[in-house]
Amino acid sequence: MKKANKLKLSDIGSMSFATLIIAAAVYFFLMPSKTSISSVSGLAIVLSNLIPFQVSTITMVLNVVLLIIGFLTCGNEFGTKTVYTSILLPVYLAIFEQIFPDMQSLTGSDTLDVVCYTFTVSIGLAILFDMNASSGGLDIVAKIMNKYLHMDLGRAMSLSGMVVALSSALVYDKRSVVLSVLGTYLNGIVLDHFIFGRSIKRRVCIVSLNHHDEILKFILDSLHSGASLYEATGAYTKEKHSEIITIVDKHEYQKLMDFIISTDPDAFVTVYNVSNMRYRLKTIQ
Repeated sequence: MKKANKLKLSDIGSMSFATLIIAAAVYFFLMPSKTSISSVSGLAIVLSNLIPFQVSTITMVLNVVLLIIGFLTCGNEFGTKTVYTSILLPVYLAIFEQIFPDMQSLTGSDTLDVVCYTFTVSIGLAILFDMNASSGGLDIVAKIMNKYLHMDLGRAMSLSGMVVALSSALVYDKRSVVLSVLGTYLNGIVLDHFIFGRSIKRRVCIVSLNHHDEILKFILDSLHSGASLYEATGAYTKEKHSEIITIVDKHEYQKLMDFIISTDPDAFVTVYNVSNMRYRLKTIQ
């Protein structure tokens, strides 16, 4: 069993700030847009039209219920950080409801509200994910689906998010339903860019017949990156060559390609996108 992680004061401050950004995105953009975009808060907005409770109250109830179900079904996997943010989010919403009652659209356009929500909430979520935390909600649903339906976490998040988006059909018109679906799709793209895009690197495989040592030296001394050497045999000529394999970020990749083009334009280069697996695993724990 995992030991509970003790929260540092700096962690609490950062998570509180990130959750404040998420709550502001929900209250000032998502709620006025009258859409429901891939979140428990989005579902709460729909339910608030059907039952006489405020969005903050419904969000709190949903998050607490999901946390309980999550602990019962998946065990102690969510940690103190997820519990903290799951409870803090509806608290922030309740504060906004008291300070800014009857909040109207800041942009005057439901489409712009959806766009502003998507980019604003992604900033808060990126901060949380970078700290190995999340805002709870659909993350818990996705983990349950992953465990019992053996569904990929990303697919589970997309499916649960789309169900929430389609729930807007219960109370809104067709335009709002379409905006909810498109907003959910856009939200996934933006999150990939803000969160996972930062961890994407390139695996570069290089075979150079005449400038092998120069390229390797550039990787080690100029890029200060690591590299591996493998023996490769040509299928047609049966000649043996050394293949250089290195993993670089996008800035290092551009420098490396410029060097290869200027040094050995005949070099054989293959490139693959890869992700920092430790970072990816950290964000979904």
